[in-house]
Amino acid sequence: AVTSSATGTAPSSESWTSFTTSDGELTFDHPAAWGVRDPAGDLPEGGGAFAEVTNAAGKPLATLRTNMATGSTCMEKYPYEVLESQELPALTQDGAAPRYVYETRGNDAAPGPADTPAAAYGITTMQPPTGDSTCAIFHFFTWPPTAAMFGAFFSPDNNVTPGAESLPYVEQAKKYAETEEYADIKRMITSLRPAG
Repeated sequence: AVTSSATGTAPSSESWTSFTTSDGELTFDHPAAWGVRDPAGDLPEGGGAFAEVTNAAGKPLATLRTNMATGSTCMEKYPYEVLESQELPALTQDGAAPRYVYETRGNDAAPGPADTPAAAYGITTMQPPTGDSTCAIFHFFTWPPTAAMFGAFFSPDNNVTPGAESLPYVEQAKKYAETEEYADIKRMITSLRPAG
């Protein structure tokens, strides 16, 4: 079994395995019961890696992509909450260590982007927000030759939070952080490292 002292959570009893992207650049650990779809033939022009992680029920939980063109303009700011944040020194490029983050935008009183609250977990090189509002969620990190992403938006259809179905979206997202599946997602994403 793979154990990691960096996550601060006790490893679950199920077995874990490692996955390396088809380009041989990145490796991450995941529960053996989860699937990883690596459609190497479906990659956009310019190559890069792509992997979609699904739970035992086949629900997508996270996507890893490299060689992504990114750009971010902050047109509006939204109320936010950072539920978790952890530095990932193994992925450092150009000095700044990216962070694993699980965060929300918008709440019952104020909508988030696209007039709806949002919550997402992933890796970002953006500076932690300060003040009472911040830009839309932008989970990308520097990875040669451009940028990469590993994470997903919280979706009640995929990220099941038993007993929270009747709660508002952001409350469901917060409760999801207490589930074993979320602990496994965090452990998986924070295990991302250069292969080899």
